[in-house]
Amino acid sequence: MTAPMGAVLCGGLSRRMGTDKATMDFDGIAMARRVADALIAAGCRPVVAVGGDSVALTGLGLEFVADRFPGEGPLGGILTAAELGSPVLVVACDLPRLRADTIRSLVEALGDHDAAIAHTGKPEPLCGVWSSRGAALLRTQFDAGERAVHRALEHCDVAWVAADPGQLRNVNSPADLHEAADGWADGADGPGDRG
Repeated sequence: MTAPMGAVLCGGLSRRMGTDKATMDFDGIAMARRVADALIAAGCRPVVAVGGDSVALTGLGLEFVADRFPGEGPLGGILTAAELGSPVLVVACDLPRLRADTIRSLVEALGDHDAAIAHTGKPEPLCGVWSSRGAALLRTQFDAGERAVHRALEHCDVAWVAADPGQLRNVNSPADLHEAADGWADGADGPGDRG
């Protein structure tokens, strides 16, 4: 399979955090940069930031792509990323503990499926890889008025990939950031593989 593109979704409003999550520091590195580094370590090329603060994100060394559907939630961000190429690995910016091994597992699972999506006992639709067919199915749902990724997924053939819940822990609030950083100090070693 062709090496997937990578996209970091950075367009959220960060209401619970109170500041832009994408550029928030996590162990010395902005969260969006940390997620992008995990995508790069897994072999994704190119890796872009979709939506958010273009000046701040390019300042982090990320290629910026404007969200074609601003204000329409992460489904619009996924569709924006999918228009750049296929397959595309799309990850939310607030998963700073994500590692390359999980990303590679998603890519390996895609096969002839519409998408391969991580799960931790519950679906994690903002950590997945999409084929062109899967993206087209999402677009049909989007054009019909759907905005919830989990409901749009019901129309796709999905390969579900079990993932370490620690890697897919969303950082949505200052308390989440503190808890994730505590766990990080207990043995994680960055976006690459465990060595």
